[in-house]
Amino acid sequence: MFQFSKHKLYLSIFIFLLSQAYSFSQVTGFASYYGNEFHGRRTSDGSRYHRDSMTCAHKTYPFGTLLLVRNPKNDKTVIVKVTDRGPHTRNRLIDLSYSAAKEIDIVRAGIAKVEVTKIDVLPEQLRLIPITIPKVYVPVSSLRFLRPEFQLQIQKLFKNNR
Repeated sequence: MFQFSKHKLYLSIFIFLLSQAYSFSQVTGFASYYGNEFHGRRTSDGSRYHRDSMTCAHKTYPFGTLLLVRNPKNDKTVIVKVTDRGPHTRNRLIDLSYSAAKEIDIVRAGIAKVEVTKIDVLPEQLRLIPITIPKVYVPVSSLRFLRPEFQLQIQKLFKNNR
């Protein structure tokens, strides 16, 4: 297949384990949620906020980052996508969409203590390492999408040219 030296393998494993320790770290803080007056407004990433979406605002995570938010009081969790900057209140960690807040049952309280964990499908350090993955090609005849009379004409044309 492909050659991978021992040194590179050990380095990759070390980077992977180091990044996992970082990516699975939890941050605890207070969460609030967007009020109804924000429905339909543009978020910082350019999309429109919809109260039924599973989105959030965070001060530092890049747009598109997936976060696992857990309410420690009832152990309910929700996965949200960062689409906005904020919260702009001093002691808050994250602003959730209405639907996400409802999912973990913090709507009634308005503000609740939560645990936020970054979900990383593939650690960023490993995304930068070029790994050659063998490509698999499945032959698909484009002729099968044509009408039968055109298929016969094209097949005859190819047979005559050989």
